[in-house]
Amino acid sequence: MPVLLQNRQRAVAVNGAWLGGTAEAVLAAAGVQSAELSLVLVSDRRMRSLNRRYRKKDRTTDVLAFPMHERKRGQIYFPRRKTNLSPFLLGDVVISLPTAKRQAAELGHSLRDEVSRLLVHGVLHLLGYDHERSERDALLMARREKAVLRTIRGNGN
Repeated sequence: MPVLLQNRQRAVAVNGAWLGGTAEAVLAAAGVQSAELSLVLVSDRRMRSLNRRYRKKDRTTDVLAFPMHERKRGQIYFPRRKTNLSPFLLGDVVISLPTAKRQAAELGHSLRDEVSRLLVHGVLHLLGYDHERSERDALLMARREKAVLRTIRGNGN
């Protein structure tokens, strides 16, 4: 499962090899096979710009997800393909590392733990989970997030 990692910020150091491995573990734990994920690390300024442009919210946020395919919770509807090309592009997860660093400090855990949590959160959004739809959907997403985190932490990520 290829992970395309782009670090477009300079404020917070991150181990790219660890992050790529963690992203692959998240995809596997979420049950995604033969997928390609684009993971982009950005500054608060860039995240605020993306949040304003795509969500009409003029503030920074920790993670955004941009799916490449129509989806329904836990299912991806793939466009018809004439060939069995693999992997397919699942979508983009964008994480603000400065925000992740602040949140990690506020919550009293490591930056790696916070980035892992945000990565899982973003991937679940790509898979159709949406905590903003309803209280029931928020509970479903929170349960799935915890299960994926338990799995990847059990694998040493």
